Amino acid sequence: MKSKNYIPSGQGENYNYSQDHCFIKVSSNDTNGELCLVEDKIKPGFHLKRHHHKIMTEIFYMLEGEMELIFDDETIRLKPGDTITVPPNVWHEAKCKDGGKMLTLFKNGRFDVFLQQLSTMTEADFSDAKRMKSLAAEFDIYEE
Repeated sequence: MKSKNYIPSGQGENYNYSQDHCFIKVSSNDTNGELCLVEDKIKPGFHLKRHHHKIMTEIFYMLEGEMELIFDDETIRLKPGDTITVPPNVWHEAKCKDGGKMLTLFKNGRFDVFLQQLSTMTEADFSDAKRMKSLAAEFDIYEE
């Protein structure tokens, strides 16, 4: 029998980027790619560009601070305790001026593997627009 995957508070595989420090709480590798759970410590000035997913559903649960989710037809300000589900094919972007903390559940996505891939890349890799677009598409992330 496989042991349970226990991850204490403040632990888990983590990726510290310029705008966000992500902790993987449930890996898609442990759920046959069906879901992953990420704890985000969002840094002030966070801005996630407008994008959508063809397959993946995202569920955001705000723990601390406030974050704007901008859709084509409205903007929603998430506050602590607020939850929003963003289904596939819905264009959205996110801004968090003062920083915060949230949990994000990715259904039918391997976002944790995407974060791992990003963590191995160089500045030159990030500057290669064709490579970045291809990598994003591999993980169901489509920008304009």
